[in-house]
Amino acid sequence: MSQSVLIGRDRYSAVLGDLLARAVAGKGSALILRGPAGIGKSALLNRIREVATDQHLTVVAAVGVENEAGLPFAALHQLLRPLHSQMAKLPVSHQRSLRAAFGLEDGSPDLYAVALAALQLVGEAAAVHPTILILDDLQWLDSCSADVLSFLARRIGSDAVLVLGAARTGSEDSVRLAGLPEITVEPLDEPAAAALLEAQAPTLSSTVRHRLLSQAAGNPLALIELPRAMRQTTDRLTEDFPLTARLEAAFATRSAELSEPARVLLVVLAADVGCDAGRLLRAATALLGAPVGPGHLQETIDAGLVELAGPLLRFRHPLMRSATYVRAPLTQRLGAHSILAEVLSDFPDRQLWHRAAATLGTDDVIAAQLEDYAQRSRARGAIMAAVAALDRAAEMAERPERTTALLLQAAELASETGARREAVDLLDRADLSALGPIERGRLAAVEEVVRFQRYGDSDRRIRELVGIAADVHAAGNTDLAAGVLWCAAARCSSQDADEVSRKRIADRLDSLGLPAHDPRVLAVGALSMPWERGAGILAHLDQLDPDRTDADALRSLGFTALFLGDFRRGMAYIDDAAMVSRNQGRLGLLSGILGAGNWTRIWLGEWDRVRAESEEACTFAEENGQEFYAATGRANLAMVAALRGETELATEHLRAVGASPLSTGMRCIQIVAQQTRAVLLLLSGRAEDAFVALIRVFDPNDPVSHPMQCWWVAPELADAAVSSGNISLAREVLADLPRLAQRVPASMLLVVDEYCRAVLADDADADTAYTAAVHGHAGTWPLYRARLQLHHGRRLRRLRRTAEAREPLREARDTFDALGADPWAQAARTELRAAGEASARRSPSARDQLTAQELQIATLAAEGLTNRQIAERLYLSHRTVGSHLYRIYPRLGIASRVELVAALSTIG
Repeated sequence: MSQSVLIGRDRYSAVLGDLLARAVAGKGSALILRGPAGIGKSALLNRIREVATDQHLTVVAAVGVENEAGLPFAALHQLLRPLHSQMAKLPVSHQRSLRAAFGLEDGSPDLYAVALAALQLVGEAAAVHPTILILDDLQWLDSCSADVLSFLARRIGSDAVLVLGAARTGSEDSVRLAGLPEITVEPLDEPAAAALLEAQAPTLSSTVRHRLLSQAAGNPLALIELPRAMRQTTDRLTEDFPLTARLEAAFATRSAELSEPARVLLVVLAADVGCDAGRLLRAATALLGAPVGPGHLQETIDAGLVELAGPLLRFRHPLMRSATYVRAPLTQRLGAHSILAEVLSDFPDRQLWHRAAATLGTDDVIAAQLEDYAQRSRARGAIMAAVAALDRAAEMAERPERTTALLLQAAELASETGARREAVDLLDRADLSALGPIERGRLAAVEEVVRFQRYGDSDRRIRELVGIAADVHAAGNTDLAAGVLWCAAARCSSQDADEVSRKRIADRLDSLGLPAHDPRVLAVGALSMPWERGAGILAHLDQLDPDRTDADALRSLGFTALFLGDFRRGMAYIDDAAMVSRNQGRLGLLSGILGAGNWTRIWLGEWDRVRAESEEACTFAEENGQEFYAATGRANLAMVAALRGETELATEHLRAVGASPLSTGMRCIQIVAQQTRAVLLLLSGRAEDAFVALIRVFDPNDPVSHPMQCWWVAPELADAAVSSGNISLAREVLADLPRLAQRVPASMLLVVDEYCRAVLADDADADTAYTAAVHGHAGTWPLYRARLQLHHGRRLRRLRRTAEAREPLREARDTFDALGADPWAQAARTELRAAGEASARRSPSARDQLTAQELQIATLAAEGLTNRQIAERLYLSHRTVGSHLYRIYPRLGIASRVELVAALSTIG
């Protein structure tokens, strides 16, 4: 195939060529070309397609279609159709997910089950030949395809795959494409623009040439199309109106030269560019009332307006489609949709959308059908497709109250996926003035997700939510009332609330009549009245045997236990919830579980797992637009980096947390960020500054304070107090801690109480307090045990009990080494040296050789999971897992999977 010449695009061609070469070498990547219409994105994609085809690589392509945006997986089906021969290589479950997604068999596959199956399918194709995926007009991809392809593009690093996409500047795809590499395609420079215009229209006068160059402003499509249109009309196309409009006028001028059957065919194609050529010709014939055949199709091709792409026709540029559709008479557009609904009778979903497009005004029958379609889409995991259907149904509903109900339902679904902007837009268009109590309850729950910051006065908002919950309960919906109260209690956790507000929540909760062991009762009670009800809730948790398949209930129980400080029990629930969420493909739920849940795992000393799962949570949260969970995941990563002495990395993560608009006013995030900053100060030797930072945490009026979590910061305050000479003040600040630890006898409070008693004790009481702590709760948590041993050894050496000091210092050093807590390990070595004992440098461990994801893969492999099982667990290609293991073995100095257990045995 001869390769087209692109004037002035050498830089972009070189970038794409390099990515193609890397893909051929087995180093997959993705890139989005972004720029305005006509800037040359499609031409660059066509160039790389030609190069890849010449190299006999596998090339598959799809184009986003504006009027298919409501059809789940339409673009994905278009893209993967050529790879169907590879589908037999997939596990049966993956085959079924893809076939159900494409309407080839019955089923309701989850979105991420389809995503994982698509990833495996592309991986199988790439194992035969390097595979190039080309996606144009990303801004018009249906949301399900966009989510799947975004998921896939992030996970192809070890496959011979290149994903290239093009999207218009300012398009509404930023959430789904967030995090993917982008390059902006700039206008041609003056010499290149002049050269392109000379090649297209060498006989133009100097005056017209200068005007065209000025108005085209380096847009290649304008430089190609405007001269062609001028040859057919006059130079009025160079008049001063927007470039896009001038280009559409140019295309309209070209289509005006066609015969009437060819023009009608273009209108039908513009109404459904995903329709095969045979149906298009039949529809055009019916619309015109006269035969439209292959000759007319050839006429449109010869005019340079359309081209064949397998069984499909496509416009050579998206502006050609918009020009054709917008400039067609309204009656002709409506007729095209009506006839397409008839010829697509074997595709009921597409038929429904065409019937809706063919209808002016309202139609309750079609509105009801769209609502049914939304329910089917939701069951398939196609949430945003369901949102689009409900939105259109709302436009067609005949009664205002029905319109509002449909818009509210759409906003609820949008909020589930983190699509805050879409949800807010839907609510803004709804008439909320006449909502009943049930609808007001649903609205309140949505607003707590998408408009949380709008209600800055926490106590006032809690009063509103409690009142709404009362009305909802009176209207007969106890479950929704409990959900609204959960929203109110969550504000107590995330922002704080006064005692009156907390008691309002608890009293209303009691009035619902739910069983005392109901997970919702336990969660709301813990968050709203932790000191008053915490002990009783912990007792209920002791007796509870929850459904281990209910991820939502397990998450509620996990966060209940974690909030009260019962970290080990809470993490057991959280781990179960995470496993169920993984198995169900509920990555939105999983990102919240991993992001928020792993903070407590830090204090249990499981830092490598925290790092791996928090990075995973950030990835999922960014993909789902869940900015709050991305911030919590970053907070986890910041603290682990701080504890390991990785100051720059910790600071970078803290900066990202602070930049998140959702972290402002969220005390639950502000306090962990403040604690991390204090740890960085403490480990850098700035104990006085660390103490000042930590004292703020115990001031209820300070935005970095939190009524429950402040006590978890007590060990750092005690450390800073000892190093800065502020022991008396620290004792005063922590005076209530012993009483509170008895009031809510959860492990975290008991641990920090024992720890602070030992660290802040007078010399006369220190041995007793230390022994009690090391043999008590604090001694069972490696991080706190080692820190206690460091303090005790340091104190013994200061009291000239040098021989006694060595044993706790040795144990502290070894534990810190295992955790990777280098600053503390170095402190223990310094103390040992002062006590007359030298320490060898820490031996490198697997942690030093592997990334977080590699360590996660190695650990799962050591547990006996196969590559496919690991891939299913981590949402990766099984070939990617194999590639990771292939690189991991030599780094660990081993040769096989069976040696992994020993190689990882020193990991903390």
